[in-house]
Amino acid sequence: MKIGVIGASGRMGQAVIAELSAQGETCAAALVSAQSSVLGQPAQAGLLYSTVAEVTSECVDVLIDFSLPEALMTNLAVAKRIQRPIVVCTTGLSAAQEQLLQTTAQQVPVLHAANTSIGVCLLQQLVQLASGVMADADIEILDIHHSAKRDGPSGTARLLAEAAAQGRGYQLQETDAVVRGDGLRQPGSIGYAVMRAADVVGEHNVMLAQAGERVELAHRVTDRAIFARGAIRAARWLAKQPAGRYQMRDVLELSKLFHKLSDEI
Repeated sequence: MKIGVIGASGRMGQAVIAELSAQGETCAAALVSAQSSVLGQPAQAGLLYSTVAEVTSECVDVLIDFSLPEALMTNLAVAKRIQRPIVVCTTGLSAAQEQLLQTTAQQVPVLHAANTSIGVCLLQQLVQLASGVMADADIEILDIHHSAKRDGPSGTARLLAEAAAQGRGYQLQETDAVVRGDGLRQPGSIGYAVMRAADVVGEHNVMLAQAGERVELAHRVTDRAIFARGAIRAARWLAKQPAGRYQMRDVLELSKLFHKLSDEI
C-alpha cells in the first residue's frame, strides 16, 4: 500500500517513515509545506521531500497527517482533490476545524485520532465503562508531556474526559472539564492537571475517587514509535472503507468488546 506522510519532516512524520521502513515498506510521499527548509532534500533513500500540493492519486493510496492545525484546511482539500482517505493525527483543533473534518468525510474516508496508540484506545473504553459504574465518583485526569508540546490539556486528555462523560450518558461541553486552579471543586466537573517537562513522551492517569476508595487507570508511553504503528494500522484499514468519519475504536473494533463487557456487568 502506498502511504503518504504529511508533516514528514517533523518528529512524528519521521517516526512514521522509520516505522514503514522497519516493516519493510517505503514511504510513498514525504510531504511538507512550500515554506519548509527541507523541501527538495532527501527524506530517505530514493525519496525527496515534496509539497502537499504536488501529491497525486497515482502517488498514494492513503495519507497520514502529522502536521499542524493551521495546515488542516489545505491537507483536507488535497485529500478531496485526489480522492484519497486521510488519517488526521493533529491535535488542538478548533470547533470550525472539527466541522471541516465532518464536511470532508462526506467525500472521502476521514479518521481523526488525537492519539493512535492502541493502549490509549483501550484506556478510553475502560474509562467510559468505569465512569458509568462509578457514577458518583469525582474524575481527575493527569496529563504529562514533553516541554515542547504546544496544546494543553492534550488532545488525549480531552478524549478521556469525553469518554468519562459518555459513560455517564452525556456529551462533554467545554465548561464540564476544567484545568484545576484555585477554588473549590464543583460537583460533577472533570478536572485536568497538566504538566510539561523535559522529554516525557506521554503519560495519562485517570482517577475516579469516591468516599473510601479510588480507581486509577494509567497509560505511559516510552517510545513514540507506538503512535507511528497505530497510524499506519489505521491508514491501512481506512483505505478499505467508504467515505465517512471514523475513529481508532473503529479500527480496533473495541466497541464490540465494550458492549459485550457492558452486557456482562
